[in-house]
Amino acid sequence: MERKLRAGVIGLGMGCNHVRGYRNHPDVELVAVADIDPERLQERGGKDLKVPACYSSAEEMLEKEQLDIVSVAVPNCVHKDLTIKALKAGANVLCEKPMAMNEAESVEMMETAKKCNRKLGINFSYRFLNQSREMKKIVDQGGVGEIYYAQTNWFRRKGIPGLEHGNFNSPGAAGRWFFDKEMSGGGPLIDLGVHRLDFCLWMMGYPEPEWVMGSTYDKLGPRLASEKNRVFTVEDLAASMIRFKNGSTLQIVASWASHVKEQELMNARLLGTEGGLLQFNIHEGYEFRIEHYFDRTGQSYDSMPHDLPAETYLNSYYEFADAVAKDKPFLVRPEEGVTVMRILDAIYESARTGTPVKLG
Repeated sequence: MERKLRAGVIGLGMGCNHVRGYRNHPDVELVAVADIDPERLQERGGKDLKVPACYSSAEEMLEKEQLDIVSVAVPNCVHKDLTIKALKAGANVLCEKPMAMNEAESVEMMETAKKCNRKLGINFSYRFLNQSREMKKIVDQGGVGEIYYAQTNWFRRKGIPGLEHGNFNSPGAAGRWFFDKEMSGGGPLIDLGVHRLDFCLWMMGYPEPEWVMGSTYDKLGPRLASEKNRVFTVEDLAASMIRFKNGSTLQIVASWASHVKEQELMNARLLGTEGGLLQFNIHEGYEFRIEHYFDRTGQSYDSMPHDLPAETYLNSYYEFADAVAKDKPFLVRPEEGVTVMRILDAIYESARTGTPVKLG
């Protein structure tokens, strides 16, 4: 390359990881960040990350910096507007999950990227784990055959984002936006379940959904929030069954607060005609293992990978930068983000009406 790509990050919550990811790429220069919280901008952008230019306005950053790559890592309610502004300013955009507040917004984002001839990636970061990529290899090489059923969970015993440590007086509404429906669009389904949903859809080859049945509950969240004088307007648990046009089925549960043993429980199970796969977190944390179950010569076998190198695959930020630098496809396509939003919309609608929602 004749020059390094210029990258900027909007939002210094999750955006701090984007900053570090871009700095690892040899063809990228992280030149600017933006955050409307002046204290966070100074502490994280200036002191901790030592970014050359720190802006209190994303629009000002986009106007002055002529960026090639922009990360949008802000509350869900502004994903669409800031993504579209960055695309129109000439940048390729990596947007945090969920893609938007709803399907309509996600379609507008996708269509804008096409019109501007720019890449739009969605940060479904759990695809980029070593175990996830190894699972996908097994699936793609026929190790499970035809996947006809999948089931995935993300339970927390007590883990509503921002409720314990959120700075509720900050201009960026740090923390409280997660359980404010006007800003988030929903609770653990759109926050945690979105990762689990994309992960299973990716493994299954993103089949076309036919109908959705969903339920949501707010049995614990409002009580926990009221203890801190906060208002909780989203679900604390969501459950759904999704049937696809190819006949396969996916079940999903996501919860911020539930009476389970583990502080954090994540898993995904895939059942196929030639084998099964299970991914699960260990020690109630964010490290994962996978197991592969299959039959050979009339005998049942269980297997798992050994000594998988810690950095066999690169993170989503590096890979997005690499996709821009080398003009190659990114692992997550915007069309997939739109499909996820379509299903999430249907789950919430089914929960609201108490009836299945037909999608096609």
